[in-house]
Amino acid sequence: MKLNELLYKKREDILKKWFELIIETYPPETALFLRNKKDRFSNPVGSIIYDGAKNLLDEILQGINPENVPVFLDNIIRVRAVQDFLPSQAISFIFILKDVVRKELLNKIRHNGLAEELLEFESQIDNLAKLSFDIFMQCRERIYEIKAMELNKQTYTLLKRAKLIIDLEDKNDDAETTSA
Repeated sequence: MKLNELLYKKREDILKKWFELIIETYPPETALFLRNKKDRFSNPVGSIIYDGAKNLLDEILQGINPENVPVFLDNIIRVRAVQDFLPSQAISFIFILKDVVRKELLNKIRHNGLAEELLEFESQIDNLAKLSFDIFMQCRERIYEIKAMELNKQTYTLLKRAKLIIDLEDKNDDAETTSA
């Protein structure tokens, strides 16, 4: 029996445990709320995490498509990037999958001599983690750009109200009114 076959058989259990462990990376009160993944409207974050984990697991089982994976990772990481996670914490959900698979299938992996397939599977997870880190950093860079632009707009508005700077458009409007 191949590792992929075992993973397919235990897919639902692996997904449930993986989702649960991802949720446990959040503070307890947040985790309690996120566990209610059924309603996309009242709990969009829980739904995004569950759907992203499900899609990633399916992608790994079917063979990773380089076009799909970044989208599935981005859905989860975008949520985690706006929260107070360190980069290592934000992408830790990828590594959690390794632990879940080992705990679920360790005896069968040993019994069927699938250690090499497990290493190959874990190598795929490591590659997803690298990609996750890149996505996380892109999200954080964008967040900082947005914050910097907002700060610049606020500063400009305050200086203009205090009449410490003159907007060229305002100056042109004043010149047109006086010449008319």
